[in-house]
Amino acid sequence: MIMHLTRRHFLQTTSLALASAHTHAFATEDPLIESIEKVVVKTPALPKGTWFHPRACMVGKKAFMTTQPIVGSDHFGHVHWTTSDDLGQTWNDFTPVPPLGWEKLPDGMNEAVCDITPEFHPQTGSVLALGHNVFYRDRGFFRDQPPRWPIYAVWKDGAWGPRRKLVWDDPRATEIYSNNCGQRHVLPDGDVLMSFTFGVKGQTRSVCGVRCSFDGDQLLIKQTGNALTKSVGRGLLEPSLTRFGGRFYLTIRAEDRKGYVAVSDDGLHYEPQQPWTWDDGTPLLTNSTQQHWLTHSDGLFLVYTRRDPTNEKVIRWRAPLWVAQVDPKTLRLIRTTERVVLPLIGDGVNAADLVAFNGNFGVCNASPRESWITDGSWCPKTNTGELNLARVKWRKANGLVEG
Repeated sequence: MIMHLTRRHFLQTTSLALASAHTHAFATEDPLIESIEKVVVKTPALPKGTWFHPRACMVGKKAFMTTQPIVGSDHFGHVHWTTSDDLGQTWNDFTPVPPLGWEKLPDGMNEAVCDITPEFHPQTGSVLALGHNVFYRDRGFFRDQPPRWPIYAVWKDGAWGPRRKLVWDDPRATEIYSNNCGQRHVLPDGDVLMSFTFGVKGQTRSVCGVRCSFDGDQLLIKQTGNALTKSVGRGLLEPSLTRFGGRFYLTIRAEDRKGYVAVSDDGLHYEPQQPWTWDDGTPLLTNSTQQHWLTHSDGLFLVYTRRDPTNEKVIRWRAPLWVAQVDPKTLRLIRTTERVVLPLIGDGVNAADLVAFNGNFGVCNASPRESWITDGSWCPKTNTGELNLARVKWRKANGLVEG
């Protein structure tokens, strides 16, 4: 018995030491992120509210971005699009996306679209803009939402195609299924990997991997994977996917003051999720806000919000926005690599109601030396904000992006 305990202690101690040495190697290397510069994008004036949900992708050397007005909590206007020919220095007119506006329903309710993420599909030369529907009555957000599902439109050859529903007839998803705000991955054969949050009324939501075919016109589900579950609050929400080092990674919003990470070899069948923690095992405290991936060929990063002494009274700690490198072996964040992406503006302790929220953001690899994090900040009390673009400059060229 003594020998067994001693051996167990030896193995545990050795494992911890190896993990510590592995993480220390990350900390002592030159950081991949050389600098982060916040830019406030000049936007058209709005009669009310501000621009929200800005997300970008690259179409060759042209930047392509979607965004939409926000005028109240979960109250969004028509989706717009814009482009930049000079790597985000200037942006062209913000133009409504014809199929992604409000539609009047027979019962008097309005169906709108929100949470759009555009992504270039190189095999068809098109941009797939995918979000989900949202319902309003009397111009305000309708609390008892009807069933919700993914809505998409395709931009190709300078024109937008029709508004379409991504159909999934699964009895586990009669209340909602969605990839809202989620990052996706295009496979070499043109198939699109993504993830759904889904559920039925009165039960917590689950998350699963999804593989779709896409021909430049229609998006069709081919396969779905195993369900990840969490029975707290609404369950698991707003999953985002990336590929790094031959594996697929999900980061998932939850409602237990944690975020979660899961890994898969095929992007469909995921190992059980585990909570995000720092490299010393302490939890990352984040409060029901999405996270997204910042992916470089030589390193994997997470962008997130979290609790901090400076934001103690800010709702859900929704500012500032942070980034840290991920150890892909341990699935932990390396604390020494953490940096602020977008700073908190104002006083998050004594005047928190005047702090603009971050957190509904997108990530784009704009060039081999630069990636973007785009975020529309919004202060509910004043109904004001700004469209921010954080330029992440890399110390080494990102091999995921063509020069």
